[in-house]
Amino acid sequence: MPRKTNKEKNDRRGGGRRSSSENRRPRVKPKIDFTVDALDFKNTTLLRQFVTDQGRILPRKYTGLPAHYQRRLNRAIKRARQMLLAK
Repeated sequence: MPRKTNKEKNDRRGGGRRSSSENRRPRVKPKIDFTVDALDFKNTTLLRQFVTDQGRILPRKYTGLPAHYQRRLNRAIKRARQMLLAK
C-alpha cells in the first residue's frame, strides 16, 4: 500500500490546521480616561474600573497603562482593600 502524502492527509482532515493567528480573538482594550492625579486609594469609582467582578486586578495587557502607572494602580487598589473601601 503506497504512503499518503501530506496533501492527501490534509484533504482528509478538512484542509489542515489553522495558524495560531487565525485562532485568536482580537483583544479589546477598555477605553478608560486615566489621570495620574486622580489615582488615589480613596477614589473608589476609578479603582473599580480596574478590578473585575471577582475582585481581581486587571493586568496591564488589558488596561493599556504603562508599567509605572500599573504599579501605582496596584498599590492604590491594595491600600483601598486594606481600608475596606474597595473589593
